[in-house]
Amino acid sequence: MRLRIFTEPQQGASYETLLSVAKATEDLGFDAFFRSDHYLKMGDVPGLPGPTDAWITLGALARETSRIRLGTLVTAATFRLPGPLAVAVAQVDRMSAGRVDFGIGTGWFEEEHTAYGIPFPSLNERFERLEEQLEVITGLWRTPDGETFSFDGEHYRLADSPALPKPARPDGPPVLIGGVGAKRTPRLAARYADEYNVPFTMPDDTGAAFDRVRAACRDAGRTRPMVYSAAQVVCCGRDEAEIKRRADVIGRDVDELRESGLAGTPAELVDKIGRFAELGAECLYLQVLDLDDLGHLELLAIEVLSKL
Repeated sequence: MRLRIFTEPQQGASYETLLSVAKATEDLGFDAFFRSDHYLKMGDVPGLPGPTDAWITLGALARETSRIRLGTLVTAATFRLPGPLAVAVAQVDRMSAGRVDFGIGTGWFEEEHTAYGIPFPSLNERFERLEEQLEVITGLWRTPDGETFSFDGEHYRLADSPALPKPARPDGPPVLIGGVGAKRTPRLAARYADEYNVPFTMPDDTGAAFDRVRAACRDAGRTRPMVYSAAQVVCCGRDEAEIKRRADVIGRDVDELRESGLAGTPAELVDKIGRFAELGAECLYLQVLDLDDLGHLELLAIEVLSKL
């Protein structure tokens, strides 16, 4: 089981804070540093100093780290045109010597679109745009040197693109698709994804979602392997007082976190992570909501990561 640190900077984090978390992630032995791709805070938090752009942040972190993988969970297809997005991700992948994982989804948070003037079409159209973006982005990355890429879709059209720059790997960064949709998400994952992620659900529901994607892979005749992963909010403490202190800081109830997330003592976390492993998860994203508490990361590394 690989553990990855997953951050939500729109809730309030500067680049300097993200850099300190990323460096701690690398120094403590975690597999990756991921961040959300949002432009607006959620809930009753100040959200200061304001959002940081996901791919600008990851480009900077690519030059400040050397081992950990870097990625988004997940970039919204509504935010960027597929051609420029393919350029940006390929460049960050080059800057990191091939350490990028590319997570992409439909986009869902209407208020952030309204706040920053981004169109927010219907869910059906967002899925259509996501599928076309996946075809365009992977097509650009995989076009052989010296050839061009063209695409004529309902929402995007490209003519004779030089398909540059190329990412570090010939087939591009691993593509991550997440969600718990019953039909469209499994079909898209089976066709395009290298990794399928289930965010913030109980183990039984996570297993059911994994099974739907496994079935979609069989139906599509897919032969290449799929990585299955999950994301859980994390709140760990050596005793009940420390657990409660960390839960209070992020405005959550301990009992609720124990039920719906990954909360408790290190032993409790190791046990619950084992349940996800039994379902086939190879990787777990630990959503760390207090980015100033590097001691939390140290505890997770020493008492949880080392036991897996």
